[in-house]
Formats: sequence, C-alpha cells, structure tokens
Amino acid sequence: MKNLILVLAALLAASCTKSGLEHDARIVSSPDLDHGMIELGERLDDPYTVGNMEASLNDLYPTKAERVVLSATHYYVRFLPTGEAQYDRLEAMGVEMIDHPLDYSIVKEGDYYHDPEIDDESITWQYAVVSCDFPFPADIRHEIVDECFFAENAPQTKALEGIDWEAVERNSYVLTGNAAMLKPATKGSYPETCPSGRITVVDDYNGQNECGVAGVQVSCNSFVKFAHAYTDKDGYYKMNRTFTTDLRYRLVFKNEKGFGIGFNLLLIPASISTLGKNSPLGVNVRVDKFSEEKLFSRCVVNNAAYEYYERCKEDGCKIKTPPGNLRIWLFQLLSRSSSPMLQQGILVDNSILKEYLGIYLPLLKLFLPDIMLGLKDRNDYASIYNETVHELSHASHFVQAGKQYWETFIKFILVSYVTSGWMIFGNGTEENHGYCEVAEMWAFYHQTKLFRDRYRTNSVTFGGSYWFSPQIFLNIDQRGIDRFRIFRALRAEITDVEDLQSELINLYPESRSTINQAFDRYE
Repeated sequence: MKNLILVLAALLAASCTKSGLEHDARIVSSPDLDHGMIELGERLDDPYTVGNMEASLNDLYPTKAERVVLSATHYYVRFLPTGEAQYDRLEAMGVEMIDHPLDYSIVKEGDYYHDPEIDDESITWQYAVVSCDFPFPADIRHEIVDECFFAENAPQTKALEGIDWEAVERNSYVLTGNAAMLKPATKGSYPETCPSGRITVVDDYNGQNECGVAGVQVSCNSFVKFAHAYTDKDGYYKMNRTFTTDLRYRLVFKNEKGFGIGFNLLLIPASISTLGKNSPLGVNVRVDKFSEEKLFSRCVVNNAAYEYYERCKEDGCKIKTPPGNLRIWLFQLLSRSSSPMLQQGILVDNSILKEYLGIYLPLLKLFLPDIMLGLKDRNDYASIYNETVHELSHASHFVQAGKQYWETFIKFILVSYVTSGWMIFGNGTEENHGYCEVAEMWAFYHQTKLFRDRYRTNSVTFGGSYWFSPQIFLNIDQRGIDRFRIFRALRAEITDVEDLQSELINLYPESRSTINQAFDRYE
C-alpha cells in the first residue's frame, strides 16, 4: 500500500512581513526534507520528564532540593485505536495525535510514519501529550510512555516561587545530552517570543496573487512540548507558548471550519505536510505550483473549501454548508471526482466502488471519505479550485436533499462510469437520469458562479456541453433569481428537470415567465 503515494521533492517557501513578525525569510526545503515516510534514528533522553526536570532543578537550586518535589502535569502517551470510531472519539476528547514517537531523532523528515510492528492496513500507534486528569477510555489501548512536567501548568506553591523555569528547562536539555538543540539565551528574543508567521499559496490564474492559507492548523514541537495554532483568513498564525530550541513544524489539514483533507497513506482523517526544523520565532511558508505536489494541492483545496463555506452565507442569505466533519480525500492518480458522502452514511455497492477506485479501494477499510477529488493533470490553482467547489456544491445539495436522494444519485454516477468506461453522467436516457440532471445542473452552475466571482470574469461557463443545461440557472440568475433562491428548490422531491421547473415557479410565481423562457430555451 505504501507504493500508492507519490513521493515528490522540493518544498518551496519564502518570507512575508506583518507588524510584529521580525524573523528572517526562511527556505524550508532542503535535500533532507522529504514528504515520504519519516525515518527514525536513536531514542533521545526527553528533557521534559519529571525525573529530568527535577534533576535540573536540583542542579540549579540545591538549597531547594529538600523542599521541592515535582509532580507530573502531563503524560506522554501512545494510543492504538482499532478503527475510525475510536480515533474519532479520541479527537472529540481533544487529543492531538501524531503518528510517530516524539523522543527519537529524525534521520529523514517526512509526512507520516508507520510502526513496523503494526500491519500496514491498520492504524499505527498515535502519540500524544495529555493532562494528568485525562479520562482514558477503557476500551482504547494506550500506554503511558513518560510522566512529564511543564512549569506553566504546575500548581502555584510557595516552594516553587523564585525559580527561573526557563533556566531549569534549558539546563535539563544540557543534562540530558541535548544541549546542541538550544538557541542562544538572548534577552528579549527566544524566551519571550511565541512562534508566529504566515502560510501563503500563490494563485497565478491572473498574475501572481498570493493568498493566505486560511484556517489550517500549524503545529510545532520540541520533544513532548507542543504548540498549535490556526491561521487566520490571511494565513497568519501565532502560538501561545515559547520555546528555546529549533522546532519541528508541520501543517495539519484539519481546518477550523471542521473539514479535513486526507489522506496521508496512514488512513487518518487529515493529511500532514512537514515543514522541517525551523526557528523558535516561527516560520513563513510560500507555496506555489512548483512546490511539492501534495502540499500545493492540499493548500489550494483547503482555501477553496474555506472560501466556499464563507460564501455559503452572504447578505443574510444562506446555502446550506457541507457537513461540519466533511472528509475530503485527494487522489493524485485519478482523473475523476465524486461526492459519495460515505462518512455521512451513504451506502454504495462495494463492487462498483472497486471498479471506480481501482488500487485505492483498500484505503476505505478504516476511514470513509465524503468527497474524492481526482487531481491527475490538475496542477494549477484554478483547476484544483474548480474541482473542489464543484464537489462542495454537491455536498451542500446532499445536506438539503438527504440520504435517499443521494444514494440514488451516486449509484447512477458510479454505474454510468463503470459501464461506459468514461461517461460519468450517462447520456440522459437511463433510469434515474433526472437525479443526475438536477444535481449536475446545480453543481456546474454554482462552480461557474464562484469561479466568475473569484476571477472577475463572465467569459467562462462550466458543464455547458453535457446533455443537461446548467445555463438554465445562469439565465435566470442574470434575471434576478440568484444562487441562494435557486438552492431553495433543491429538495428531496425534485428528481428531474420538470419537477425543478415546477418548484421554481411555485417558489417564485412572479418570475414564471422568466423561468419558463429559460427552460424552453435550453430544453
């Protein structure tokens, strides 16, 4: 299964500026930065264990040795969930999981790791740091690796007053043989500055438009000391704790809007792209189409989805957003996309899925996608954006029309493709073709609207060459029935174009003539 992932090189990044960001431009690519599997080196002595922090404290403050006994504030733990339900339960409990141990040197960076003792088609060990009062679920296997002490989380007592905890932390690095990791202790720099920066991606459809990667999680750590922050709409982030060493940074594509972009080979809901080791002040990243392929496509899909969720509500109007836990999978080797909404409970014949997905079918063993984006030959921002908003438009329709409608529609799409070899929409004569007609009219129309708005052009129309006619919606849109009003008609009972025309007239009787003219023109 590991042969399914394309291993590509060259992560390109550069700097940005904003008030308060003072660290230099950084290039985060290097010959050692790979996006395949992480290679671990030797196990290191973690400076944050209770024993090591206590030894460091006693070394610096020998007169306090008899009065100060440190107690664990956190556990460094690993979990072995058996499937999606257990993984999701841990996430719902606030556990931030990572798939490789935190107390090993990294010989070769990468986006993922799989324990060699765990079967390739099972979830690997998930490492996390949890508070000491964490309620471990009895049915989820876990092991406490170490008890840890973080001074900022310790109870305030008189015995702990007057201690320079930054000095204790740095000394613990020295005593554990990790002194080479420390940055110089310059007053006013590392010890007092939380990591911050900006993540951007370039949309070159009309020039070099640099956009913030919005709502994505930036994660960093040194050993078991973690920090996480979400980027704002312009791609800026700032962590809430300080560090004294270079940090391992990564982008976690679980967006604050709720959707996750996967997969990372290791059957997890959200992909991770490593950014390598960078300053404790933070890292700035600029991604473009010449960057590593998966990183670029993840950033574009992330932004397209974030923008889509925002644009579903404008001027007091609303199109239903996709489910809050939407799971989007990116397939670099497929040329076709679909929205089967499998995680939402849509049932699809496994034999049909096998024909459709081919070598990717085993990935459905543990985690189910809602949207499957085929990105073969889509290597620029605009083409990936188009594919994404089209499928998200389907996801909004699913929320409104419901499961029964969607199972009929998705079966039609998959069967049409499998039986014809290429006609994913059929030819308009098959049983239940009306479901496809309504759904694809809406998705191509909405894709066209969003593309035109984003790129300020009216010269592009998508889907106009198929047997159904998204131009009908464009026509009535130009005459006053906008996308929010059109969406109201996409109910479960609307299963063909005749139903659709009648429903629009029922909703907007004052526009009967406009609606009839549009349908008659493109019938």
